[in-house]
Amino acid sequence: MTEESVRTVGELRARLAALGARWSVSEHLADADPLPTPALGLEPGPNLTPAAEAGTVDLRALVGRESGNPDLTRRRAANGLLPGTAAGAGTFAAPGTPARAGAAAGAGTAAAGAFAAPGTAAPPAPAAPGTAAGPGRPVAVDWRSRWGRSWLTKVKDQNPCHSSWAFAAAGLVESMARIEHGVWAPRSEGDVRDGLKAPCAQGGDPETALGWIRDHGGIADPRCRPYTTPPPGLPPERRDAWRAEYTPTWDRSGRTVRIPDPVRLGDVEQQKVWLDTVGPLTACFDVYEDFPALGAGVYHRTSDRLTGGHCVLVVGYDDAAGCWLFKNSWGTGHHTGGYGRIAYGEANIDYWAKCGLRDTNIDPWSKRRLHTGNVYESGNGRAHRNIELSATAGGGHLRHWWREGDPPFAWSRSATYASDASGQPAFTGTTYNRNMESLHVTIGGRLRHWYYEQAVGVWRDGGAFGPGDAAVGSTPAFIQSDYGHPGNFEAVVRTADGRLHHWWRINGAPWTWNDGGRFASGIAHYGPALVQTRARTLDLVAARTDGRMQRWWRDDPDGFTWRPGEVFGSGVTSAPCLIETQHEAVDEDTAGTYELCVAVAGGRVEHWRRGNATGAPWTRDAVFGHDAAAVTGMLQGSFGFRLEAVVLRTDRLLQHYWRDGAGWHEGAVIGPA
Repeated sequence: MTEESVRTVGELRARLAALGARWSVSEHLADADPLPTPALGLEPGPNLTPAAEAGTVDLRALVGRESGNPDLTRRRAANGLLPGTAAGAGTFAAPGTPARAGAAAGAGTAAAGAFAAPGTAAPPAPAAPGTAAGPGRPVAVDWRSRWGRSWLTKVKDQNPCHSSWAFAAAGLVESMARIEHGVWAPRSEGDVRDGLKAPCAQGGDPETALGWIRDHGGIADPRCRPYTTPPPGLPPERRDAWRAEYTPTWDRSGRTVRIPDPVRLGDVEQQKVWLDTVGPLTACFDVYEDFPALGAGVYHRTSDRLTGGHCVLVVGYDDAAGCWLFKNSWGTGHHTGGYGRIAYGEANIDYWAKCGLRDTNIDPWSKRRLHTGNVYESGNGRAHRNIELSATAGGGHLRHWWREGDPPFAWSRSATYASDASGQPAFTGTTYNRNMESLHVTIGGRLRHWYYEQAVGVWRDGGAFGPGDAAVGSTPAFIQSDYGHPGNFEAVVRTADGRLHHWWRINGAPWTWNDGGRFASGIAHYGPALVQTRARTLDLVAARTDGRMQRWWRDDPDGFTWRPGEVFGSGVTSAPCLIETQHEAVDEDTAGTYELCVAVAGGRVEHWRRGNATGAPWTRDAVFGHDAAAVTGMLQGSFGFRLEAVVLRTDRLLQHYWRDGAGWHEGAVIGPA
C-alpha cells in the first residue's frame, strides 16, 4: 500500500508489478492513458443497511421450498433448506441472531472509507482465501454459465450518469426473472431512476431502488421507459443536473416485473448459500483510484486515494481465489468483458448488506412468444406461475380454467363467458393491466373479442369484427405484438375459401380492428400458430390440403407482405400449434427455437422443432399421445424450460401433456370441452 497517487496506466502497471499484485490492468488501456474515471453512483441513504445490522436470516423460512427451476431445488436440498433435509452449519439462524464472528480479513482489506464511517460496527468477517465451503455448498458459483446455460443479461453501460445503483437493482430483477421463470426479461434502469426523479449526477443505493420497484408496480421493459443519457456536448454542470422526464407508456402496469420485499443478507456465509440456492445479489463498496483499471485477476486495492462509492451485481464467488465475481455497468470494455473479481472484504464490499430477491412476477410482455392457443402462464398464484386456460363449455359458451403453480397442480373451474363460440378460443394475457384476452370464431363466421378486466374482476364483451366467412369451428391465432406503443393486437384466421385473413388493432382510440388482407391458398387447417420474431416480423405455420405444413412470414419493412416459406411434414389432419421457446436463446437478443405440435393421422401428436439461432431445419423430434383431434394450446413455463401442451381429444375432452428431459408425459384430463 502506498500513499502516492498514480496518474497513468503505465504507472499503475509498474506499481502492481512491484507489489506482486493478484490482478492486472485492463489490456484495453495503453500505458500512456490516464487512469479511467467512469461514473460511479453509490450515495448511502437511510435505506442502505450495514451488514452488522442485517445479521443472519432464516433462509429456510425465506426459500425453503421447491423452485420451478429443478436445479435450484437440488441445490436447496443439498444445503438442507428443504423440509426433511439436514440443516448446514450457520444456515438457519433465526432473524435477529448476532452476526457470526470470524477470522480477521486478510492483508490489504480497506479501513472504513467515505461510505463506512469509522467507529461503525464492523461487518461479519469474510472467509479467507482457501476456507472450506459450508455443508452442501460448492467452493465456487458462477451464474454466467451454471448447468450449461447463461442466466444473466448482457453487460450494459451507465455512463455518463451516476446510476450504478439502478443498474444493480435492474440486473438483479433480470437475473431472477431468468432463474425463476426461464425467460429473458430485460428491464429499464431508466424506469426506476427517472421514477425517482434522480438527475444524472445523483447517486443512490440498490435498496432504495428495489423499494421503489416494489411500491410502484414493478420495473418496466426498455421500450416502455428507456434509460437515456444527456445529449452530447452539454457542459459538465448542465450534464450533471440533467434529468429525464418520467413518461412511460400508458400500459406500464402490464409491462413490469413485480417483486416482493428484497432480502438483506449481512452474513458472508449466508450470502454464498444464497448465491448457490437462489441467485445473484446487489453489493456496494468503496472505489479507489486504481479500481476502474481492473482487468483480470482478483482486485485488492493498492491505493489510499478514495474516489467515491459504486454498486454492482454479485453473480458468484470463488473460495479458492477468495473473491466475489461481479457484473459491472461500465460496458464490456472494462475488466473482463464487463465482469470482474474483488477479494472478500476488499474496499468494504462486505460492509453493507447485500440484497437478494425471490418470487418475481413476470410481465406478459416478456412471455408473449412463449405461449399460443387457448393456454398461457400468468403471474397469478403464490409462485406467480398459474396456468390459465379457456375452452368450450357447450351451448356456445367458453369456460375459464386455471391451475395453481404449486403442488398438487389441480385444475379448477372458473367463470363462463360468451354465447356464440363455434370452436376453441385463443387466450392470452396482455399489457393492459395484465388483462386476460380471448378471441374466438362465432357460429356466424366472425371473430369476437372478450377480455377479463383485472381491476374489477369482470368479463367484458369486446365486440365482433372481421370476415363473415371465418372457418366455423376453427381456432384463430391471436397475439399482442410490439408495433406501436402500446402494442397492437394481431389476429389471423382461416376463411371458408381456404385462405388466411389477417386483422389488427391499434390499441388506442377508437379501438377499431383493421383489415390486413387475405393471403395464401389451399389451407386445410389453421389455428394457434402465430409469433412475432426477434426481428419484429410475423411468422405462422398452416396445414395445407396435401397434408403438409408451410411457414408464412410477413416482412414489415417491405409493404406488410406475407411471403411463403418452407414446406415440411406429412399426414397432418389438424391445425399446427407454434411457439418460440427459450431453447438456444443464449441471451436476450438471440432467437429461441420454434417448437410445434400438431395432430396427425392415427390420433397421434407430432412434435417438430426448428433452430432459429443455428439455422437448423424443421425436424420431427417426437411422436406422443393418443386419440388426438387437435393441439389447442402450448407454452413454455416456469418449470425448468419444459413444454406444456393441451390436446383436444376425439371424445371432446382436453388432455394436458408435458415434456421434460425424459420426453413427453401424459398429464391431467381437463373438461369436458
